[in-house]
Amino acid sequence: MELNGWSHKLPFIGWVKTYEPIEATTQKITISRQAGNWYLSLSYEFSATPTPKITDVVGVDLGVKTLATLSTGQAFPSIKPYRTAQDKLAKLQRELSRKVKHSNNWHNAVIKLARQHRRVAFHVAQRNIRKDALHKLTTHLAKNHGHVVIEDLNVSGMMANHKLAKSVSR
Repeated sequence: MELNGWSHKLPFIGWVKTYEPIEATTQKITISRQAGNWYLSLSYEFSATPTPKITDVVGVDLGVKTLATLSTGQAFPSIKPYRTAQDKLAKLQRELSRKVKHSNNWHNAVIKLARQHRRVAFHVAQRNIRKDALHKLTTHLAKNHGHVVIEDLNVSGMMANHKLAKSVSR
């Protein structure tokens, strides 16, 4: 399947416009719908040259106050998208609960709530906060370090502690 510029020709669907031009032959395409928006995920091969590594081995300490602290002393600040978005989520959930179930206004409220949850969870154009922060951290680790060592956490035990559960799960 050939990709040209800003649109892609898909079998059974036709031409689909995208935000990014990619000049490659795709191997797999997945189309999904989340929170009222359609997403096109492409899988393709390209040859890349390895980047020079700053340090060979680095240890990563995951935390609650900071997202991660490296053994080199570098700290990545913790973003708390769920805590900062709680007020808006609560407002949208209240609005949803007051709608007549399965009415048009109820469906619109469900989509608004799903978009807010999606904004907290993923990264697309500065709106999806959590996935953006994790992507920046993992990209930094992959580009600058040959081996990454991560601690083994007892996540289920931390989730049992009601004071830590929200910080760990979000």
